[in-house]
Amino acid sequence: MRSLRFPFLFSQPPNLPRTPHNNHRATSRRHFSATAIAAAAVGAVTAAGVAVISQNPKHPFLQNASNSLFPNHSSPLWGSLSLDDGSAPVVESKSGVSFPPVLGNSLRLLGVGLRRKSILGLKNIDVYAFGVYANGDDVKKFLREKYGNLSASDLKDNKDFSNDLMETDISMTVRLEIVYSKLSIRSIRSAYEESVGSRLLKFGGSDNKELLQRFTSQFKDEYKLPRGSVVDLSKERGHILKTIIDGKEVGGIQSKLLCRSILDLYIGEDPFDRQAKEDVEANVASLLQK
Repeated sequence: MRSLRFPFLFSQPPNLPRTPHNNHRATSRRHFSATAIAAAAVGAVTAAGVAVISQNPKHPFLQNASNSLFPNHSSPLWGSLSLDDGSAPVVESKSGVSFPPVLGNSLRLLGVGLRRKSILGLKNIDVYAFGVYANGDDVKKFLREKYGNLSASDLKDNKDFSNDLMETDISMTVRLEIVYSKLSIRSIRSAYEESVGSRLLKFGGSDNKELLQRFTSQFKDEYKLPRGSVVDLSKERGHILKTIIDGKEVGGIQSKLLCRSILDLYIGEDPFDRQAKEDVEANVASLLQK
């Protein structure tokens, strides 16, 4: 049975008024009782919803329960990170790294994830957290005609949809924030030589060593990547990939193949973080319904 995962909510809890000392116990008892009743009600509704969904995912009881809990939320339930119009940052839960909901004036955050690397098969280290952004107008321009009439569930795991998201001329950015404090620029360069190199071969069907070298050579030894450093891999209109390290542009390459290969690492068939890929596709589907 598929588990029921409600999307994140990014609203902040309200500030509670201070109470006089002599009313503290009575107020605490009333607050505790109200909280307990509310918690029990939410638990009952959620448990009932889980039971119903195993029989019928479209059962009206579950839909009503979801609407009562999240009255203004219309994103699909199969995504665990939802689009948000507010200004609160979104936190990647495993690393604690936060990402702004919008980059520039047009790129919206669609999903966050974590890049982990196995060392000799004995230990996994958290290398960097990442956020995937896209221009909402571009998404609608290039994908709505073909996919706008399909439901979110129809688009989930749809390979054509995933491929079109990566291959069309949509402005997108993958923002990396370094988590591993001992990471060197040489390690980043070596990792991309392997991962991007395999994608160039897969999608290009021929030797693309020169293109790979042009990309990896941007990560020069003179650049330092302490914990908290930010690297933006930005795909701009015309399939131009720009690399920006801590706000400084270090290179740009026009290549549809390279852009496709970079995006495949994060939202392709075998991504670094599968939940992040699912979140991105869920939120793109949500954009297409607006």
